[in-house]
Amino acid sequence: MASRLTDFSAIRGAFSNRNFALYAAGNAVSLIGLWVQRLAVGYLAWQLTKSGFWLGAVAFADLFPVILIGPIGGVLADRHNPQRILLICQCLAMAQVAALFVLTATDMINIELLFSLALFHGIIVAFSQPARLSFIPLLVRKQNLTAAVAISSIMFNGARFVGPAVAGFIISVYGVAPAFAFDTVTYLAMIAALAAIRITVPSRDHKERRSVLADVREGMAYTAAHPAIGPLLLILVAICVLARPALELLPGFADAVFGMGAGGLATLTSAVGLGAISGGLWLAQRGRLEGLTRIALVSGGISGLAVLVFATTTWFPLAVLATAVAGFTMVSCGVGTQTLLQAAVDDRMRGRVLSLWGVIFRGGPAIGALTMGALSGPFGLVLPVAGGGLLCLVWAAVMLPRRHRLAAGLEASAMGDRPVGA
Repeated sequence: MASRLTDFSAIRGAFSNRNFALYAAGNAVSLIGLWVQRLAVGYLAWQLTKSGFWLGAVAFADLFPVILIGPIGGVLADRHNPQRILLICQCLAMAQVAALFVLTATDMINIELLFSLALFHGIIVAFSQPARLSFIPLLVRKQNLTAAVAISSIMFNGARFVGPAVAGFIISVYGVAPAFAFDTVTYLAMIAALAAIRITVPSRDHKERRSVLADVREGMAYTAAHPAIGPLLLILVAICVLARPALELLPGFADAVFGMGAGGLATLTSAVGLGAISGGLWLAQRGRLEGLTRIALVSGGISGLAVLVFATTTWFPLAVLATAVAGFTMVSCGVGTQTLLQAAVDDRMRGRVLSLWGVIFRGGPAIGALTMGALSGPFGLVLPVAGGGLLCLVWAAVMLPRRHRLAAGLEASAMGDRPVGA
């Protein structure tokens, strides 16, 4: 068992792919900047309003557009070169955070402008996320796919650990505006990496050019008809709507519940990142699909329990521990579901099906954060977040007995010999 835990050959195999190594290097830098921006936006929203509603609304603006636009982004990812889509979106995102820097530095920022720029960023991500998810299988060999998906999550959550620490230092010493300036510069790393990657994009079938909405409907029909993909996505719905919104409301908890300010927020967010890195490393070195369905279900239940503990405790060290556990299990569920989808989905449907994964992964917390933020007015932050954690735990317990049927429809098909990108 010990040797298995220290066997990182699957991770080394993923990095042996030159294109993936380039992508990982650029993405690692860019994601640190992204997490600096997310913490700075949340901190600024709270400082401008001291309102749980506005805190949830800004998170909603950043996360919700994927619900409306994500499926269209999935069609574009299936029709066009995802690398080109990503380059365009990265340039637009860099312009967005540069605008945040200018407005904040000149003291022209207000909550309405912050909300609008968060919405613009959410629209950019809604178009880019399906392309990013479809891009990863083009960077690695089939046998390296599971590790590559997990490594991508490790980078995202490693940035969740490092980014808030950087943001906490910059904000406490220099203020919010320099945090946005830092993020603007980090986008250059990802843009350079994307420009250096050389891939062969599988040819798209253009024999029958249909409308975008027809392609969206086809992707949804495929997902609904699949014996296991639809139920798998329902598991992700529960954790994203009921448990993950707690992470979007951390600025309010850090200040109003624990009285710790920006330093407490950085500690809580970094704890989530540390737990998430651990979860990603565990799945990356595990390097196989067998058992991922059970891992996703159990992780969903533990996430609900961790959020319930976090929301109901007033002891800050226990809250930090609970957020670390939540980070570990939320990543285990997210990586597990995405890996199963990446390996089991028909290639011609990849962008559209993965766009639904992205809709849930970003849109679910948007809905949950807005709802919990609104309920925090009459009930406070604790009760809505605790209720979400409890419901997530119950939902996982309901779904757990179905794990064998789901595994038969996902893991068995994913173990076939169909090459990625074929």
